[in-house]
Amino acid sequence: MDIGRIEGATRVCGKSQGFLGLPLRDGERFCDVAGGLVPTMTTAWFPTPSELAAINAGAAIHVSIDGRMPAPMMLSVGPVPETD
Repeated sequence: MDIGRIEGATRVCGKSQGFLGLPLRDGERFCDVAGGLVPTMTTAWFPTPSELAAINAGAAIHVSIDGRMPAPMMLSVGPVPETD
């Protein structure tokens, strides 16, 4: 997957530590379990042509998280990019 620039990005994480940099959009959403608004960070990712072919053929999308205690997360599909 290639890192994308999320619409309305509010900051870029990791670049000063030597990583490529991950544009993200800060926000919040209502969570019934937490009982109120919780902060969110949303990023955008674009599958490569070979990854897209694998997804279309039924391959799963894997999410890897460093550590032993993952935070709650959601996956969704963003808007279709505009063509020039």
